[in-house]
Amino acid sequence: MDGDRRLLHLHGKGGKDRYVPLPDATLQLLREYWRSHRNPLWLFPTGTRSGVALLSDPTVGHISRASLQSAFVRAVKQSGVHKRAHVHTLRHSYATHLLEAGVNLRLIQDYLGHTSPKTTAVYTHLTRELRDTAVQPINDLMRHGVAQLAQLM
Repeated sequence: MDGDRRLLHLHGKGGKDRYVPLPDATLQLLREYWRSHRNPLWLFPTGTRSGVALLSDPTVGHISRASLQSAFVRAVKQSGVHKRAHVHTLRHSYATHLLEAGVNLRLIQDYLGHTSPKTTAVYTHLTRELRDTAVQPINDLMRHGVAQLAQLM
């Protein structure tokens, strides 16, 4: 975490490390969480059978995929969301919400660690709200084009 610049350093697969924006509220939550284990290498270190006593040990590894998936399933149930979801769904949702908020597709590509915009397109799903935002600009273009055509006649 780089709290001063509000960035989170992610170690991506295939050695594709990147920095992504870190919202203030998330930074505060992560700082509070970090105080509980203070692991020098991992933000989410693996637990021990006896609890959190050894989490500050630098030899402790990162959280396992199974533990992460289990925590995610619990969170989905607690949220009341009834859609099928898995941890990777968060990545798709992140990209889609950024696109809906007007974030440049090239930035989203960079945040996801993609080299090709085609790969990013797979992650950015078009929602009804996003499609609806295109209607007014299209109407404006057509109205402007029709007006210009009428002036020429």
